[in-house]
Amino acid sequence: MFQSKNRLRKQTEVQNVVKKGKSVFDPICGIRFLKNKLDESRFTVVVGLKVHKGAVRRNRVRRQYREIIRLHLNHIQKGFDIVFITSGQALDLTYSQKEERITAVLKKAGLWKD
Repeated sequence: MFQSKNRLRKQTEVQNVVKKGKSVFDPICGIRFLKNKLDESRFTVVVGLKVHKGAVRRNRVRRQYREIIRLHLNHIQKGFDIVFITSGQALDLTYSQKEERITAVLKKAGLWKD
């Protein structure tokens, strides 16, 4: 779980990022991001019903994404609101494959720092 300073909680904040933000997509994972005026980046993970109808499977993917993001928080640029969007293919990937995809999308967006 993210610290509260790293969470995008309000539906209006998420909708704002989705409407006004830039996007980078991969067949497995995509992100929408928007610059914020804070010292920290904030995140949320969206796993829709199209991914899987069962809540258990969707929540597992969501937990894995959150953990990957939490572990790599120091590599992600500060000052952005980021919405991670998953596809149904994410269910079939291992944890390490998901980690590779997430880092690849962040690098493609220019949000990854070494």
